[in-house]
Amino acid sequence: MTIASVLRFQSFRVDLPLLSLLLCCCLTAESITATEAVTAVERGEYIFNMAGCASCHTNSEEDGEPLAGGVELKTPFGIFYGSNISTDKQYGIGNWSDADFIRALKQGISPKGEHYYPAFPYTSFSLMTEQDLLDLKAYLDVQPAVATPSKPHKLAFPLEQRSLLVFWKWLNFSPQGFVYNKKKPASWNRGAYIVKGPGHCSQCHTPRNITGGLDQDLFLAGSEEGLDGDVVPALRTDLNSDLAQWQSVDLTFVLETGLKPDGDTLERSMAHVVENSTSHLHEQDLQAIADFLLDVSHP
Repeated sequence: MTIASVLRFQSFRVDLPLLSLLLCCCLTAESITATEAVTAVERGEYIFNMAGCASCHTNSEEDGEPLAGGVELKTPFGIFYGSNISTDKQYGIGNWSDADFIRALKQGISPKGEHYYPAFPYTSFSLMTEQDLLDLKAYLDVQPAVATPSKPHKLAFPLEQRSLLVFWKWLNFSPQGFVYNKKKPASWNRGAYIVKGPGHCSQCHTPRNITGGLDQDLFLAGSEEGLDGDVVPALRTDLNSDLAQWQSVDLTFVLETGLKPDGDTLERSMAHVVENSTSHLHEQDLQAIADFLLDVSHP
């Protein structure tokens, strides 16, 4: 058990109803869904945090309104901006049906039939279960509306032509659900689901080919051209000597607190991942992520 976990347990030990609720939220052995929380909204909030949605859709550095978008993503292909995903019916997703939402996240297609740029990681979200997506929408549906238009992306010709994304998808995207590996234990599969799907770790930790698609032959092998020009380390023990020396407890502690075994801290984009995502996950899910990452050495 991590230090942070112990502290949390100590703070809850006199609150038996809350402790009982937390225990009821634990995952069953074969579960791929996020949690057994009481309502869809609660489950959706957990998925929201698991996917780190706030990192791209809430411009906290400029005191932006929650879910109003505006977060700048600098890439080798241009500058993308996180969109407004609040319940505003004009500028957000307030008019989206459940089918619209699922189509957007699983196929990368807007309610108007336009293709989304892969800066929106639908190539990972396509692996998510439909129930997780419906729960996520249930949570978003009860958030405040913010009447702020999404910023237009800054892309050079011909990348600003969305019609070209048809060819990009033909080369780089095959929508499919998560495939359970029966040769691996349930926790490993749960970790694989989080890392590949809602957590979309491969979007930053896997290098891209010349067209901007993920090079699956180098899954989680790191990237020299991460967001904002950062060099992104590999998340594979065969390619990252530091990670290879970590124990499972080290990795779960890093994901929970942002503190490395040597006392250093995660910075920049990974600091946001811990703040908005992994620090909110149940201990079982952090352990599942560790089980997967410390075992995977190839796609």
